[in-house]
Amino acid sequence: MERRPAGGRGEGASVTDATELIVVRHGETVWHAENRYAGSSDIALTEEGVRQAEALARWAATAGLSGVVSSTLSRSAGTAAPAGEAAGVPVAADPRLVEQDFGQGEGLTSAEMRERLGGARERFELDPLRNPLPGSEDPVKVAERGVAALADAARAHPGGKVLVVAHGTLIRLVLCRLLGMDAGRYRRAFPEVGNCRGARLHWKGDGEAGLLGFNEPLEP
Repeated sequence: MERRPAGGRGEGASVTDATELIVVRHGETVWHAENRYAGSSDIALTEEGVRQAEALARWAATAGLSGVVSSTLSRSAGTAAPAGEAAGVPVAADPRLVEQDFGQGEGLTSAEMRERLGGARERFELDPLRNPLPGSEDPVKVAERGVAALADAARAHPGGKVLVVAHGTLIRLVLCRLLGMDAGRYRRAFPEVGNCRGARLHWKGDGEAGLLGFNEPLEP
């Protein structure tokens, strides 16, 4: 995979201090079954989501983690907390990992968006980068803050292994930015990010990142 420099606020890591970042989506939420867009809304985990978080914690207990970082939304924080406890490391909350705000699409299904937002949903499906949903956060800004958060997580744990719990769209936008892909294709390039699955990244101290795996099961 192509690698590109990534920005962040931290400094001081050596180029030889590669960090492994395991960036996963939170567990299942109460809006999952209907595929309602949660976005920046604070939506709770289902019982299945709690079980997924517990399974992630069993993996974390033997994964050799040096850190855990989470979005501040409760569905991510609730997924990350058991993993941090199992690994014996504190969970750092980072608001830059919060999901994209989908504006007028928040809380709606795709069908409801087509009914209520005119042609905006169809344009979004064709190119979500250049045609975000009405009132949505700029996806370019989402990718920028997500990459910056990952860069700081890597610099805080040079040579370590860090679990990052975030959100599906943010993860896909970040991957497109890191891999030099057109983010307007993120829905086609990465059609799904499984709950408690995501991307495994090799992050060098000089700010280069490579994709090692995607949607892999995390098992003890």
